[in-house]
Amino acid sequence: MARATIPGYPRIGKHRELKKALEAFWSGKISEADLQQTAAEVRRAGWDAQAAAGLDLIPANDFSFYDQVLDTTAMVGAVPERYKWSGDTVDLDTYFAMARGRTGEKDVRAMEMTKWFDTNYHYIVPELHPDTAFRLASDKPLIQFEEAKAAGVNAKPVLVGPVTFLMLAKDHEERLDRFALLDRLLPVYTEVVGKLADAGAEWIQLDEPILVEDLVPGELDALKSAYEAIAAAKGNAKILVQTYFDHVGDAYETLVNLPVDGIGLDFVRGPENLDFIKKDQGFPTDKVLVAGVVDGRNIWVNDLNTSFSTLEELAKHVDPDRIIVSTSCSLLHTPYDVNEEKQLDPEVKSWLAFAEQKLHEVVTLAKGLTQGKDAIADALAANKQLLESAAKSPRRRNEQVQARLANLPADADQRGVPFAQRAKLQQERLGLPKLPTTTIGSFPQTGDVRATRRKFEKGDITRAEYERFIEGQIKAVIDHQEDLGIDVLVHGEPERNDMVQYFGEQLDGFAFTHNGWVQSYGSRYVRPPVIYGDVSRPEPMTVRWATYAQSLSDKPVKGMLTGPVTILNWSFVRDDQPRSATCEQIALAMRDEVHDLDEAGIKMIQIDEAALREGLPLRRADWDEYLHWAVECFRITAAGARPETQVHTHMCYSEFNDIFQAISDLDADVISIENARSGLELLEVFKSAGYDKGIGPGVYDIHSPRVPPREEIEENLKKTLTVLDIDQVWVNPDCGLKTRKPEESTAALKNMVAAAKEVRESLVGAGIK
Repeated sequence: MARATIPGYPRIGKHRELKKALEAFWSGKISEADLQQTAAEVRRAGWDAQAAAGLDLIPANDFSFYDQVLDTTAMVGAVPERYKWSGDTVDLDTYFAMARGRTGEKDVRAMEMTKWFDTNYHYIVPELHPDTAFRLASDKPLIQFEEAKAAGVNAKPVLVGPVTFLMLAKDHEERLDRFALLDRLLPVYTEVVGKLADAGAEWIQLDEPILVEDLVPGELDALKSAYEAIAAAKGNAKILVQTYFDHVGDAYETLVNLPVDGIGLDFVRGPENLDFIKKDQGFPTDKVLVAGVVDGRNIWVNDLNTSFSTLEELAKHVDPDRIIVSTSCSLLHTPYDVNEEKQLDPEVKSWLAFAEQKLHEVVTLAKGLTQGKDAIADALAANKQLLESAAKSPRRRNEQVQARLANLPADADQRGVPFAQRAKLQQERLGLPKLPTTTIGSFPQTGDVRATRRKFEKGDITRAEYERFIEGQIKAVIDHQEDLGIDVLVHGEPERNDMVQYFGEQLDGFAFTHNGWVQSYGSRYVRPPVIYGDVSRPEPMTVRWATYAQSLSDKPVKGMLTGPVTILNWSFVRDDQPRSATCEQIALAMRDEVHDLDEAGIKMIQIDEAALREGLPLRRADWDEYLHWAVECFRITAAGARPETQVHTHMCYSEFNDIFQAISDLDADVISIENARSGLELLEVFKSAGYDKGIGPGVYDIHSPRVPPREEIEENLKKTLTVLDIDQVWVNPDCGLKTRKPEESTAALKNMVAAAKEVRESLVGAGIK
């Protein structure tokens, strides 16, 4: 009998209960007991939804207050020394300090944060070194399993696997031999697995998504060693090694021959996994296959007929009784329930399936595999009819957009003159000092800003009233920056709800949810736009506010746009055409906006591509194709500006070493990068490659409430100037300030400007002009 499961479930609460509780706890408004109560309620609601849908195995310990990798760091006691941890159980204060940093008497910086594979979720990067010692320092997996068991849930505890944990870790001194730590790490894992087995766990899931990336020497040997040890400690429990996000490639043979009881494979993003099973390698008769046939990362109704055909093909090679039907990955990456969308266009809504809907898709497919295709014939027929109707909908296609793309000139991605000439024209126009200071775009959005926006959306105030309010906010931000002494200003983006949503709401081909929240990191949740049809721009989107802001100051004010690749990668993208085609459509729409800003007299235009790197395929062999069209799309957008108009871009969480040529090929005049948690190692890449354009390495971390002292920023700048030429360097925070409190951003910016002036004056005193 085929069973149904999923690798994980959303954990933020159907109505963002966890966000509200976390932020109340951080601000001292509720106790730890209150926070834990909310967390328990969120977990119980998730288990109840899965049980009601008919899942046979329900994940536990997939809940996290911040991040599952950070949870693992806590579990194995790998707390960096700077947090002055007592060495006992990792407490919430230490846990959140690692994630967010601390300010005040216990001032300490946060750990580095980066993207989870090619998703828009972020994890806290473990910091390990050759002498790291491990020990069990958190019983969270056992506590949450026992909580689920007490609630009558047939729970499957979930852990980040040891090989993935080591591979995701970082050693800032680059002396780390990850696999040399395995023998020290494994006793913690075997202890946890043993405790879970003793507590009655039937299955224990260990996630090893690292296996879908290119293998490194020693990885497969480490995998075998790890699971030989874990298998010896499992008692009566069964061990499932779960992979997702792509096929497992050269790891397949080693993976399926591990001494474990089940293997989870992604057949949505890794259809090659089916070929591995069909060919000579086959699938072991003593193991269970967890077949990920429902897309866990997108929000379109699943093609049940295609998924069932995959299951039928698998059943030719694997006993159906040994197949567990699943989503391709955790449903962490999808919203909760499409039925919560009361205002979404009915036709578009009918095309969507969120987490709860995906549960039913998985259960339906498991029923068909167990009882035969006839048992789900009605569901298959209805699904086929829906998908055919969606494909024929006129909402999908815009002939004008298609014609414009087909007739795009060969030089549509060219700025007209090379960078060296542009730089001279721009400096003559702008007259900037050395080490110019700026910010990335957004300023703190206060409760007043959000409340006024809600009033406008509900119709409680008129458009004229709302626009007067926004003008007041922009003027206040401009005046504030003038007072601080910042050289290049921004308007602060008070009119924007989100850097992608704001544009999508003004572009044709997009739809938006009201409750479609997914976690980005910690308490930062986003509502990704839904791209369902061809994209075009009916009218200017930002010119009104950019020109108003520029009218308030003699200093340059940047026009702020989100780039086409980031809009694509931070949206739920239609699956009926290549992603590259959708990105080209967005690029043309944003090009029109660049042109209009330029014509309106805006001298600097920033086109943020925060998500360029996260769209990289997980295997290097596939990188060139993606980077070719991604870079091309950015250049098409930027080419809407004249040579004398300075084009900036901003990138987050980017490790540039391996895609540096693509970054250079963007041909942006200035690039600002997130760097405060990375030190000089990232900048060395620019130096060694001879990068000659402007660079703004983030001088302080905005993802933490911590305010860096002036001396710290000054020291960072001086170090930066040992690597980069002074004529290249810009001074700016890591990222936008939207999520920070006004008092935090003000204090940090004061220190940033003071540090820049001090370094600038010291250089002038040394005869550098």
